Amino acid sequence: MTSDLTPDRRTSAATATQPRGTVVVTTVASDSHTWNLVFLQLLIEELGYEVVNLGACVPDRVLVDACRELAPDLVVISTVNGHGHHDGLRVIGALRSCGELAATPVVIGGKLGVAGKQSTGSIDALIAAGFDAVFDDASTSTLEFSRFVTALPAASPRPVARTEVVA
Repeated sequence: MTSDLTPDRRTSAATATQPRGTVVVTTVASDSHTWNLVFLQLLIEELGYEVVNLGACVPDRVLVDACRELAPDLVVISTVNGHGHHDGLRVIGALRSCGELAATPVVIGGKLGVAGKQSTGSIDALIAAGFDAVFDDASTSTLEFSRFVTALPAASPRPVARTEVVA
């Protein structure tokens, strides 16, 4: 991965103070919607985090590589195409199989199935697979998501990279 994943500190709402941490926002590989990502980015920035928005149709490997590079404090997977449950099980497997991401909080939300509200069993399967929280759009609110995000511990300040100047 390259440094183009570095959050744009000029546009982040968290620039006036030390940000609480970094959040990666993405969709599943089959989801081409972006409006949900823009909404989440703005909401999470207002909660004091820097956000790296990976965009739509993100392949699992790209998400894993970006998270390995960024070491985010939270990964938010949003979907509106109705395939979130199926794709989410695959994505969380890829994230949790990567040692350095095993403890990273990861949530999924949106339209997780084509039949509407997810059953308790479906949500439990996502939690058992490794998600820290599931926000089904038919049964949870934006307020519940905001409460989850604000309850996360603030990240420790990260060291600033220094460039050595040789005279």
